[in-house]
Amino acid sequence: MAKPKRGTKELSDGDTTSPQRAAKEVSYGEASSRLEEILQNIEEGQVDIDALSALVKEAADLVTLCRQKIHAAEIQVQTITEQLEREAPVTTTTDEDDEDDEDDE
Repeated sequence: MAKPKRGTKELSDGDTTSPQRAAKEVSYGEASSRLEEILQNIEEGQVDIDALSALVKEAADLVTLCRQKIHAAEIQVQTITEQLEREAPVTTTTDEDDEDDEDDE
């Protein structure tokens, strides 16, 4: 029987860890790397058929985790951008405006 691959226990084998809880414990980079590892192992045929469903479940959980992290980051960026816009409205001239002024002289 094949030995379990490195890290296959993180979110698999009936683990009830929710993606939200895992989001606090696993970084986006770690989740992404683990997804790459799972995909590579499957593509290379290194996964025992008995372990395949657990790896697919783990991959699905990691995809959900990554999507949640991306969504959270989008919201944070939007919030920060809106806050900055409220604090100091930007009134800058573009390079084109400067060029037009020079042409008029």
